Amino acid sequence: MFVNTPPPGRQHFARYDSLDEKAKSGLFSKIIDGMPASTMFSKFKGGSANIPQNPWDTNPICQQFEIGKQSASAGPEMVWKIHDAMKKSDGRECSVFLFEKKIAEKLHKPRRKETVTELLRASIKQLERSRHPKMLTVIHPVEECADTLAFATEPVYASLANILAYQEVGTIGPVAGPPSTGASQPSHPPIITRPYHAKEYNFLDIEFKYGLLQLTEALTYLHYTGHMIHRNICPASIFVTKKGTWKLGGLEYIERVNETDVANSITCQPWSSRISKMAQPNLDFTAPETQTQSTCSIMSDMFSMGMVICAIFNRGRPLIQANNSSSSYVKQLDTLETAVHNILPRIPVPLQEATTRLLSKDPTARPTSQLLQLIKYFIDPGVNALKFLDVINMKDPTQKAHFYKITLREALPYIPRKLWWQHIWPSLSNEMKSAEVLAAVLQPVLAIVQDATHQEYETIILPALRGVLSAPKSIQATVTLLENLHIVLEKSVTEEMRLDILPLLFTSFDSNTIQVQGAALVAIANVHEIIDEASLRVTVLPKIKAVYEKNALDSKIVGNVMTCIERILDKLDRQQVLDDILPLLADVRLTEPDLVLRIVNVYRKLLSDRKYGLSIQVMATHIMPSLMPQTVNPALNLEQYLVLHEVLQEMLDQIDRHQRNKLKLDNLSIPSPERHRPLRHQYSQDNMHVPPFNIPNLRIDQRKTSSAEDMARKNSTGSGMLGGWWFGSPSSPDSNFLRVANAFPNRRLSDNTLMTPKIRIAPSCASSPGGTPGGGLPTRRHSSIGPQERRGSAINLSPPTLARSMIGGSMPNTSSSVPFLLTSSMQSIRSRRTSACMSSGPFGSGSGSILQQLGSGMNGNGGVYWIIDC
Repeated sequence: MFVNTPPPGRQHFARYDSLDEKAKSGLFSKIIDGMPASTMFSKFKGGSANIPQNPWDTNPICQQFEIGKQSASAGPEMVWKIHDAMKKSDGRECSVFLFEKKIAEKLHKPRRKETVTELLRASIKQLERSRHPKMLTVIHPVEECADTLAFATEPVYASLANILAYQEVGTIGPVAGPPSTGASQPSHPPIITRPYHAKEYNFLDIEFKYGLLQLTEALTYLHYTGHMIHRNICPASIFVTKKGTWKLGGLEYIERVNETDVANSITCQPWSSRISKMAQPNLDFTAPETQTQSTCSIMSDMFSMGMVICAIFNRGRPLIQANNSSSSYVKQLDTLETAVHNILPRIPVPLQEATTRLLSKDPTARPTSQLLQLIKYFIDPGVNALKFLDVINMKDPTQKAHFYKITLREALPYIPRKLWWQHIWPSLSNEMKSAEVLAAVLQPVLAIVQDATHQEYETIILPALRGVLSAPKSIQATVTLLENLHIVLEKSVTEEMRLDILPLLFTSFDSNTIQVQGAALVAIANVHEIIDEASLRVTVLPKIKAVYEKNALDSKIVGNVMTCIERILDKLDRQQVLDDILPLLADVRLTEPDLVLRIVNVYRKLLSDRKYGLSIQVMATHIMPSLMPQTVNPALNLEQYLVLHEVLQEMLDQIDRHQRNKLKLDNLSIPSPERHRPLRHQYSQDNMHVPPFNIPNLRIDQRKTSSAEDMARKNSTGSGMLGGWWFGSPSSPDSNFLRVANAFPNRRLSDNTLMTPKIRIAPSCASSPGGTPGGGLPTRRHSSIGPQERRGSAINLSPPTLARSMIGGSMPNTSSSVPFLLTSSMQSIRSRRTSACMSSGPFGSGSGSILQQLGSGMNGNGGVYWIIDC
């Protein structure tokens, strides 16, 4: 049964061996000349002439693209093989779709092979004509050879069918109802083999929103602009690009409708088992009216759209799984309403009502693509930004600048980081090459840089940013970059990058544009900690002074200069502060409140540390005179005024402490008599009997006692008030009696009766409030004593009169400025004095002591005196 035959190619080698050398050389040359280089090297590398060629080797598209490995599949029955590729002319990444015609040869009928090829060829040409951002973009037209059909598109990650196939196979347990708790799942799930090119891809909620919105917009374009019915809306016709966007393709079964009334139905061929599966739409996503009534309309595409939504949220499984059987399709169509009800809990709430209406068997109950775009589910700031970004190439520079600077910048927090790198960054990196919109593009770029990791920055952002730093830029772009330079430097951990950035900063000071100079000052204030001290002292400080000298009248520039000086003070030495900073501060014209506050902050920092060398002479002669007028500046608010007042008060306190210490030291250096004069005055006897306090307009007259009581008290105690307290030490009883008789010669016997203590209130002068000029003082008796005869009082006008009368003299009573109250008992004291009383006392001898004692109780300014009647 088995025949011994030589291995493949053996007969050819035998014939080759029989040829002479000349014939062999000629045959070999013919083979080499007619063989493509890629095929020749592959044959030599493999070591055998029987290794099959790559299917695209003979297709002309290989001359334009470097084709890599297959990454996905799509189309009817997944006949399109999608390969990663790169365009040779510009190195742009793309995808090449390849169809091998031999796949259709198994259909047994040669005509069917041509039918499938013709369908695919027509769909590519139709896709080329359908230039729309939501349709798959063709970058190279179809190329055909005897074995293959190929064309190139934008980079494609996979078809939606590849992604859902991965989810569908990975699903275990029931999927038609709400998510299960896991209790009914088997403990040992069966091993399931995934189909070839099933791709793992985890969609985010915003990707579902944006993807479905893109499909809806693509249908709106087909229905109302192209006047076409797609007829095959299914996961195999939807492509997920490497940017994360969803694009519609698969235009093999397009049908045109009447332009005047696109809602009208047209006749179409239902699915039939007599026709190849490759030549018919996917039955599982076909609308009921197409299969049962052989009609279709734009509403048929909306039904297919509803089926796609259910498959997405049903872990990849469609609600109808007819398995290419029309009878099975009809049976499952009867239970479609129940299946929809079971799947609704998995669908987002804002999308549930629309999905239910899309899957209605009545075409008129389904919403149109235009109406579907308006539902609440698609209202999202992140979605709106992504939507505009897809059509950014159609906008003018003004619209682009507004979108990048405001819309996208505000929407970034609502967009997941995954889409930053997948969808947004490719557009931004491309727009960074345009000088017209570079300033606006830098706004979202810097926001992304700030939140990026160091690895993301180094691998993704830095290559594009290097070109921006080295290329010429507009004034606004330079300003934007300088004002946010600290964000870039924080991520630039390599020394090489800092060497690229800092020169840009230093050269910006030399710009003739005031905006660039101001931005450079802001950059120095933000990145001063990164710059070394030597560069700050040698390079930065002179440039700051130069910018100030050129723009001394520009308050904004001067304010930025003050901020820079405040930030870099810590890295300057004392001599630079004295030679450069203080003269600059003194030269500033204080006009606006903000400028006043900034320069006050600089002075505050100078006051905080003595290393800056701010002396009290500079404070008193230069700083305070310039700041004091600002205390009455009406433009200052309360907070600004308090800051200014606090700094001025601190300066004044420092001056006060210094001057006090200096004057105290100078006082200690004075000779001894002068130096101790204040101390002698402080401890002089003149001040010994000053009462601890004075009560205004109050005088208390003590109860008068009789002479007998005085003598008994003096004899019993050995000392009396007059002898022991006023005039000296105690003596014998006779001596005391003589002293009393001499001191009080006019004392009457009636004066010896007990008197109630009286309180007399006297004004300091005749014009004092409450005074009674010429009328004397009212006399009050103590409330605890019974009624007694009221006695008048005599008024003496001055303390010297008392003193002079006690030493035996007399003086007219002419002073009215210092009233002094005396009772009749005190008048009797004047005639009872003795020389002995005047010659002894605890504080000295002679009349000076008694005058001092009596004078110490007087107030020369018209105060009130307390007179004690004994």
